[in-house]
Amino acid sequence: MEEAYRQELSDCIKVVLFGPECTGKTILAKQLAAHYQTLWVPEYSRLYAEEKAANNQELTRTDVLAIARGQMALENKLAKQVKKLLICDTDLLETKVYSANYYNGYVPKILDKFAIENQYDLYFLTNIDIPWEADGIRDKPNEREGMFKAFQKALIENKRPYVLLEGNKKERLEVAVKHIDELMKSKDDIYRKGY
Repeated sequence: MEEAYRQELSDCIKVVLFGPECTGKTILAKQLAAHYQTLWVPEYSRLYAEEKAANNQELTRTDVLAIARGQMALENKLAKQVKKLLICDTDLLETKVYSANYYNGYVPKILDKFAIENQYDLYFLTNIDIPWEADGIRDKPNEREGMFKAFQKALIENKRPYVLLEGNKKERLEVAVKHIDELMKSKDDIYRKGY
């Protein structure tokens, strides 16, 4: 059972777009994947929520682990298909933050465990300085600041390396590319030195 939540070993650099709903994560994931000619891992919770909404069902706390398993299955599958870089539209730490905030502190132990154990090279925390847009799934336009703080707190408490992304799409992309380029260069340097 635990294997469904475990990140499989991979040599590629993994970066995560992390933050509240409607902060440009998916758009940026697509832009970065196109820029680096690589793959990006969609946010499984969105796919899952859209399917439930199509059947006139709402998400409940019983869906949290199914979402976590689906997210890791997507990530592990796509990580095998890239050599250098994988862009993740979310991770289990984000699933944990959403679970805690939507379900009164509820976080399944197995989700908590793997949200901490699974590791990534860099997080991009997306700020709430772009307009919120309704899409039938997003539902907390008045709680953006509190959610942003919850996401930032999770990164700090779990000692995750992160860069805050602000501004328009072009500015966010430029900052993200700069940091990813630095990561890729440092990894190439390590390989050349034989560490």
